[in-house]
Amino acid sequence: RGGGANGGGGGGKMAPSLTVSRRMSAQSVAIDGEMVRVSGNGLALVGCSIEQDASYWEWQIERTGGGGSADDGDDDDEANAPKFGVATKKDQKFYRALQAAEIDDNEMSGDDGTALMRSVSVRDGDTVGVAVQQSDLPMIQFLLNGEPLHDIAINRFRGAVFPAIYVREGIKAEAVF
Repeated sequence: RGGGANGGGGGGKMAPSLTVSRRMSAQSVAIDGEMVRVSGNGLALVGCSIEQDASYWEWQIERTGGGGSADDGDDDDEANAPKFGVATKKDQKFYRALQAAEIDDNEMSGDDGTALMRSVSVRDGDTVGVAVQQSDLPMIQFLLNGEPLHDIAINRFRGAVFPAIYVREGIKAEAVF
């Protein structure tokens, strides 16, 4: 598979781990013991920012039931589709503020952490690829089972970003770097 999110290796230094960060992920997201599989409902970030010019990773999807499904004929149900892409660094203070805004039924200035993410309707066994380019024109591209999804590409973003997924009930996703 393509270059990972950190490029890793060499020089005797321990490279940051390419695993999902409990600290930067919502409490409502379950993370497996190997820290690469997520389920539940909420935002999950990998604990290593993207630092090289080009990065690629995949999310392998397993449907476990519940939630919306591309299999049930409702392909356009973006409200229940998982989101893929990148996010800026998050901490538990962010998630507490988000939860408080939801309880108060307020909009948290529209920032749920998914501005640099896109919904993709998935089926059991699908693979969603995310390619990030940070050279002259920063861009995020998405692939579903190897086929480019040109209409949802994101152009022009700034700052440190982390591989991320907004997982939904009924879906397990495994990160492959």
